[in-house]
Amino acid sequence: MKRYRHGLVLGKFYPPHAGHHHLVRTAADRCDRLTVLVCAASVESIPLDERMAWMKEVHPDVRVVGAIDDIPVDLTDPAVWDAHMAVFRAAVPERVNAVFTSEPYGDELARRFRADSVCVDPDRTVFPVSGTAVRKDPVGCWDFLEPPVRAALARRVVVLGAESTGTTTLATALAEHFRRRGGVWSRTACVPEYGREFSERKLAALRAERPGATWSDVRLSTDEFPLIAARQTELEDTAARTGSPVLVCDTDAFATTIWHERYMGGPSDEVAEIAARGRGDLWLLTDHRGVPFEDDGLRDGEHLRPWMTARFAAQLARTGRRFITLSGPHEQRLAKAVAAVEALLAEGRHFADPLPERRSAT
Repeated sequence: MKRYRHGLVLGKFYPPHAGHHHLVRTAADRCDRLTVLVCAASVESIPLDERMAWMKEVHPDVRVVGAIDDIPVDLTDPAVWDAHMAVFRAAVPERVNAVFTSEPYGDELARRFRADSVCVDPDRTVFPVSGTAVRKDPVGCWDFLEPPVRAALARRVVVLGAESTGTTTLATALAEHFRRRGGVWSRTACVPEYGREFSERKLAALRAERPGATWSDVRLSTDEFPLIAARQTELEDTAARTGSPVLVCDTDAFATTIWHERYMGGPSDEVAEIAARGRGDLWLLTDHRGVPFEDDGLRDGEHLRPWMTARFAAQLARTGRRFITLSGPHEQRLAKAVAAVEALLAEGRHFADPLPERRSAT
């Protein structure tokens, strides 16, 4: 089998899937050096930089470059081909010895690079998937996606609320509901509340110095909340990479903005900045009404529950986050939460159409 000094794989990777990765790995095995050129159009939904980052993560041993290509697609027009080639050559100016594709245009692309054309699995028998199929039905193609793409496409559902309002119970039950579906859904994760772990360690450290200390003796500082928010986001992102098309989160960085207000008496710009970078899709606010307050050793704010519930609702609305409030007994709350998540999933993911392919008149 012929080996090449420098190979090229070109594609939109909108988004990348197992077929793309098979193509890249096949090419890399046959080349001393491989360049992957990611071409994106301005009209498309996924930014070029994000696609490049995904490809670099999955293929750390190849060179990944990118280009914006807004030229109309017409495989029958030599002038259009010339315009595309100007974009390609600007991104990959060095000599290319082989072009690896799974597309019918591969031979012409290779000819214009004055390189060999190597066709890899054109019938998609190894991985029966396409970018069009992924955009149409990400859930149905979930097993063809790598962790960074799953993390970007998973629907993130956040359960939040005041102290002792059943957030953890609801989040755990919601994740279990979707796990029982089986298949890709069996990997549905519930991200735990890092703030609670942080608080437990803080209290334990104090008790090591002062046996008998209680939560009311613990003092929090404003500098600790950005650390909590950042770690919560990290746990969320990690879980989304290996989970199902829906991720359940027992609080998030946005909720930490309210907890900062509760303990520090005002907002934190740093926590708000972390929250603004979040990827949440739906927030489920657990109402305090009808839920008895239980002091588990880390709670002391029963009197603040009405204020916190109202503050969560006001800030969710002000920031334009999609949310519903869950009231009533647990079974009623869970049923309403499931219905809201089902509605979110039924909407699917919207991807802007790529530039359409045209054909010159003959």
